[in-house]
Amino acid sequence: MTPSPARPVWDPGQYLHHADHRLRPVLDLLARVPAELPGRPAPRIADLGCGPGGPSAPLAERYPEAYITGYDNSPAMLAEARAHERPGRLDFAEADLATWRPSPADRFGLLFSNAALQWVPDHVSAFPAWVAALPPGGVLAFQVPGNFSAPSHTLLAELRNAPRWRSRVGAPPRTDAVRTPSEYAERLLALDCAVDAWETTYIHLLTGEDPVLDWVKGTALRPVLTLLDDDPGARDAFLSEYAEALREAYPQGPDGRTPFPFRRVFAVAERRG
Repeated sequence: MTPSPARPVWDPGQYLHHADHRLRPVLDLLARVPAELPGRPAPRIADLGCGPGGPSAPLAERYPEAYITGYDNSPAMLAEARAHERPGRLDFAEADLATWRPSPADRFGLLFSNAALQWVPDHVSAFPAWVAALPPGGVLAFQVPGNFSAPSHTLLAELRNAPRWRSRVGAPPRTDAVRTPSEYAERLLALDCAVDAWETTYIHLLTGEDPVLDWVKGTALRPVLTLLDDDPGARDAFLSEYAEALREAYPQGPDGRTPFPFRRVFAVAERRG
């Protein structure tokens, strides 16, 4: 029997252990967003799935005149993010991306999302409403992990469904919410957007003991850690088995660092006039 899915309880401190590596795709995505955004007297920007607020800071630096709101459904992440608030320029609010839609009063010039939409199974169904809410020249820009067939994820699913763990943390059949760059481009072109879509595989060189395990503790492991939160012994046993498998899949390099390939998918869509 597969347990009921649990909404992950996020740990901002754990997530930020690899903040430098996680920031790079934010900057790569932002570099492809137009420098000029529509909106008078200043553009409005939504940071969808802002997490602990890290991506919002580069947005504020790139668009110093804009008014930015970061949205997330994790109270812990929002509490961390509010340290980045800038009165009149940058604030944060609670919202679920599965149901969030721009209000008529908020004519956002940019809807920006970094590593969040993969948690929304049918996020492409929101594209028509999101694009329709943009003024001409408005932009939808997002980046999502595309590494769900990598050992970090396949080994986790195998372990979750092993006889010892299935009843506690069994994983449902995988339905990959992330599409290919071509599929995203096709969807967005149909909405009368100019589209730039691509993918990149980063080779992160991680340091420390069991660094890949430490990475996924901040992301893919959150549902498991949430389900085992009330049983520290079981949690530690699961992590020990998973760590052993990850060490074999991602051996340490001769310089002491561990190469961790990570594929990401990007799209920037500008609504035509």
